[in-house]
Amino acid sequence: MTQRRPLVKILLAGAVLLAGSAFAQPSKLRLGVEGAYPPFSEVGPDGKLKGFDIDIAMALCAEMKVECTLVQQDFDGMIPALNAKKFDAIVASLSITDERKKAVAFSDKYYKTPNRMIVRSAANLTVSPEGLKGKRIGVQRASINDRFATDTFKGSEIVRYAKQDEIYLDLAAGRLDATLVDAVAADAGFLKKPQGKGFAFAGPAYVEPAYFGHGAGIAVRKTDTELVQRLNRAIAAIRSNGTYQRIQDKYFDFDIYGEASK
Repeated sequence: MTQRRPLVKILLAGAVLLAGSAFAQPSKLRLGVEGAYPPFSEVGPDGKLKGFDIDIAMALCAEMKVECTLVQQDFDGMIPALNAKKFDAIVASLSITDERKKAVAFSDKYYKTPNRMIVRSAANLTVSPEGLKGKRIGVQRASINDRFATDTFKGSEIVRYAKQDEIYLDLAAGRLDATLVDAVAADAGFLKKPQGKGFAFAGPAYVEPAYFGHGAGIAVRKTDTELVQRLNRAIAAIRSNGTYQRIQDKYFDFDIYGEASK
């Protein structure tokens, strides 16, 4: 019997090691990003991805001590691609909504902004279901603005696009009467650029949680509960150690973590 005890100990130790490896945290992550939503995510002149989302993603990876690879994906295919395991998480200004929670799990928010309508200033349009009746409203396909505009502006023609940049082009060319979009993204990505001359925000700021959720979070597959916890700890850490503030100040002159005022 004494000769068998060391063998039992070896087998038990091996079992513990195997169990530990089964639950080992991944050292590499693939992150789904858009690259067509400035100033949050865009491709620079050098061909490299940049923006608030990109910097936040890299800061979280550094905090979690994991090697991250960015995978570009059109916004309307983000969740299907995540669940098809094309990547492990989405960092693409994805709003945390009850509808999306049916398909994915979310981290805590990493920013929250309102949504606004943009119209040509000289058009004198009233932003209401009646005021925009018969008008063409551009929205990004599968976005929170798509769902809200479809349900709210029933008398308007809702025109869906893969990328917000394509909407700005058609708006400037007169092929659209309005677009519903994140106010911060629109301010930096359109209104402050030459093509945005003659356009302005109109109507109220839209923040209804049923449509617009509770801020932008990082989406992962519903089974990846440990990754959600790791992301939440990392978000809290960069918020407390000054990293988040440094990234925010690079792009914005206001607190984007809470309700933005513009």
